[in-house]
Amino acid sequence: MPVGTQATVKAMTPQEIAGIGFKLILGNTYHLHLRPGEELISRAGGLHKFQGWEGALLTDSGGFQVFSLKGLRRIGSDGVEFQSHIDGSRHMFTPESVMLTEEHLGADIIMAFDECAPAKCDMDYARQAMDRTHRWAERCIAAHAAAGGKAIGGWDQALFGIVQGATYRELREESARVLTEMDFPGYAVGGLAVGETAEERDEATDWCTAILPQNKPRYLMGVGTPIDLLHAVERGIDMFDCVLPTRNARNAQILTSEGPINIRNAKFVEDFTPLDPNCRCEVCLRHTRAYVRHLFKVEEILGARLATYHNLAFYGNLMENIRQSIATNSFLEFKREFEERYSRSRSTELDLEE
Repeated sequence: MPVGTQATVKAMTPQEIAGIGFKLILGNTYHLHLRPGEELISRAGGLHKFQGWEGALLTDSGGFQVFSLKGLRRIGSDGVEFQSHIDGSRHMFTPESVMLTEEHLGADIIMAFDECAPAKCDMDYARQAMDRTHRWAERCIAAHAAAGGKAIGGWDQALFGIVQGATYRELREESARVLTEMDFPGYAVGGLAVGETAEERDEATDWCTAILPQNKPRYLMGVGTPIDLLHAVERGIDMFDCVLPTRNARNAQILTSEGPINIRNAKFVEDFTPLDPNCRCEVCLRHTRAYVRHLFKVEEILGARLATYHNLAFYGNLMENIRQSIATNSFLEFKREFEERYSRSRSTELDLEE
């Protein structure tokens, strides 16, 4: 899912996103609650109409953003009181209020309100956060059911639960079992890509997918690099979101089949080849590395737009190839060959957050 934090995938129009082939994008409840507000979006006909997106939408619960505020929030059994990072105004998120906000936003898939514990927290804190997540999940289910499982606009919404437990196997397995018993239509693995190592993330993903139902979507939140996606698919993950392709594009990082490149580098000043010779996206068919480098050097907006378009097309093509390799029972071979090519310049890859 391309990330459209504030009702826009940065530097892209909805038509361009759809043209690449994406059918599902993500919006952020925390940011949209603060600006422009869920009630205004509801009056506009929901997030689809407000931003002009005709595909499907997923909104996260805002839990990750709220818990990232650290000194600006206070956690209680009922919910979380926090200060806006914009103007300092005080707000309260509870499971019930988050469900109402997401009903107003009107996404097709909505996430339960959870507590995202830090990667390096001790087990006692991780358990408290997990237990709170489970209690809040039950309250989200009740609030969602009271609304008939529908958005304010009248269409169905699928509520996903979020597995927590930091990097502790006992907690991850317990959380996966507890949430499975709640019978959500889909499940997310949360609380990863927050500071743990790639090996720890792979382990935690394994623990969760070994228990979560195979016949329902499994969503790894906030991940990640192309290599991360391959490792997660191997472990049974179906859905992803990450700001990496768009954020890194705005910082001049171009993803290619042989690894990422920094298009600002002087060696591309007279490189009249496509951004990725193996890519057939609209940008690679029409523009060269030399031209996109020039745009970044003179700080033209088009540089960020072309880089973003290509990086998203790269991800879309990667996921399409993964689906085809699974269908032909050749995924492991595809994964090995992709990693060998991509790792040639992986050392230059940026690790940026939205």
